Formats: sequence, C-alpha cells, structure tokens
Amino acid sequence: MSKTALFNKYEKSAKVNQIAEQINQSNQKIHLKGLIGSSLSFVVKTLFSKTDCTYLLILNDKEEAAYYLNDLEQLINDQDVLFYPGSYRNPYQIDDVDNANILLRAEVLNRINSRKKPAIIVTYPEAVFEKVVTKKELDKNTLKVSVGDKISIDFINEVLFEYEFKRVDFITEPGEFSVRGGIIDVFSFSNDNPYRIEFFGNEVDSLRTFDVETQLSIEKQKKITIIPNVENKFFQEKRESFLDYIHPKSILF
Repeated sequence: MSKTALFNKYEKSAKVNQIAEQINQSNQKIHLKGLIGSSLSFVVKTLFSKTDCTYLLILNDKEEAAYYLNDLEQLINDQDVLFYPGSYRNPYQIDDVDNANILLRAEVLNRINSRKKPAIIVTYPEAVFEKVVTKKELDKNTLKVSVGDKISIDFINEVLFEYEFKRVDFITEPGEFSVRGGIIDVFSFSNDNPYRIEFFGNEVDSLRTFDVETQLSIEKQKKITIIPNVENKFFQEKRESFLDYIHPKSILF
C-alpha cells in the first residue's frame, strides 16, 4: 500500500478526527495507545494538517528522535519539520559544542520567534533540558534586512563584529561573513545556507541564499534575519526553559 493510500485511511479515521476535534477545542490531556512503528508519524501528520498548532515531539533519546524525524520528513514538507538537538557533542563535556547542532537549535528558535506558520519540532530530553536565550534577548540581537532597506555596508559590518562573527575571505560555516565591493556574504545561525546581500549605493538591491561549494544562487529572498550564536557567552545570563519559549497552545507529544 502506498503512503498516499495509508494517509487517506488515517485522514478518514473516526478516531483521528475525534482527536483533532479535542485538540481544537480544549487543553486536555489525551492518551494514545496501540501505535506501532510508523503509525505515530501518520497520526501526527494527519493531526498537523487538521489543526493550526505547533507540535513538539519529545522522544526517548536522540536515535529515536532521528527515526521519527526521518519518518515525518518523508510525509510532510521538510520546511515544516524541524530537529531540535542538544548543543554538545557529548552531554558530559559542556565545552565541546557542535556548530551543526547550534545551527539547528537557532533555526527552531528563529522559526518560533518569527511567528511564521506552525511547525513540527522533533527533540529529546537532553536537548529540551538546556535553557535557551529569552525572546527579548533574541529580538534585540537579531538583524533584519529587507530588499529596499536604506542601510550601509559599514553598519552591517559593525553589527556582525558585535555579534562576534568572523570576517573571512570566503565563508564556509555559520558565524562567518565576507565583504567584497558592494556585496556581503554572511552565514547566519538561523539558516542552513548563507545569504548574499547586494547593495546599490546604500540600498539593499537583492537578497538570496547560495551554495557554499558552488557559490551558485539557490533562492531569492525578500527579507532575511541574521542572528548570532545563541549559545554564545553574552547570552548566558538571561535564559529560560525551552518549554516556556514555545507557544502555550503548542501540542506536546
């Protein structure tokens, strides 16, 4: 049986539709049982399509979270399925951070803070236990740039230094930027690919993402957000629980 046929069965299921109605009407706890293998993924995908909520799935460990992440990415547009890992390569070595994980965490925080459409966030206890930068601090340390903005290259240069970004000849990883003539390349901690900002005088002429390896454009953007490393030292003092950060009407699995 194809995925589409399976999804249609779940979509028409009386029980799944009853759960969706309860989610839309109240904050009560619902106990699900008898879900085997990928059946949880099909239930979550169906409920997500029927409700206007962010879903937070806390699995037992990183391996199980990765399993369900893969499942959901196959069923749903991967733009709406986000992975929220821990910051560290080893949970017992807090100085040994993983830049790839920090990027993923920042992407989730930015998605929540920007109040875009709901998403499914897949995580595990160690990741959730880590406190995160407050929304107020993240807002204060987010640089938003739109096409047509009157803004100077020097200003962006100063802001990026303040965010502790490193100026290099060619960027390869988050936290780096380069300036060449009227072009700034910057790798924000909130996006999988770096941004290229092109200026015409002191006006932002175009924004786009590009591939680090080929330097070829991927997609044009109307506006972008640039945020620093959210695990940086200057964010350590004002932090809160991730469960307080997400919207109170989020659905917790």
